[in-house]
Amino acid sequence: MYTPEALLDVHERCHRSFGKLLAHCRAFTVDEINRELPGFGYPTIRLQLHHLIGAEDYWLSVVRGAMRVDDNDAAYPTIESLETWRASVAAETRAWLAAADADALNTARPMKTWGGGEHSLIPAHILMRTQVHIFQHQGQVAAMCRLLGKPIPAGLDFPLG
Repeated sequence: MYTPEALLDVHERCHRSFGKLLAHCRAFTVDEINRELPGFGYPTIRLQLHHLIGAEDYWLSVVRGAMRVDDNDAAYPTIESLETWRASVAAETRAWLAAADADALNTARPMKTWGGGEHSLIPAHILMRTQVHIFQHQGQVAAMCRLLGKPIPAGLDFPLG
């Protein structure tokens, strides 16, 4: 059983690492964060980061019953704008977790998802997926940073991050 406190700890550690990644990406120019690199589903650093933040925002909205999809990546043209959005989404997730009931977090319930689907989902599993997702894309951004000649420093791995 997941507790709100344990999920808050995981969330804080993941976002601390994610914040360090964004800080590293500030060293890139706007052209570099928008340079398309072959072999990645989201071909630029900026699009990878937008997707990452948007996924947590989307899934939190699904859990809360108000599906929100932000496909407007042009609204986040810089690392600073992405960091502002990340901080906002993370704060919203923290507030939701701080007010969450452990039983409700661990009980499957019907939720509406993209495309009109309805699935029986466990809120704690959704939260854990969004946090694992950070490291999936953090690895892709790390590879992109290396390709652009600015490898990320050590120390972004969970639980060290």
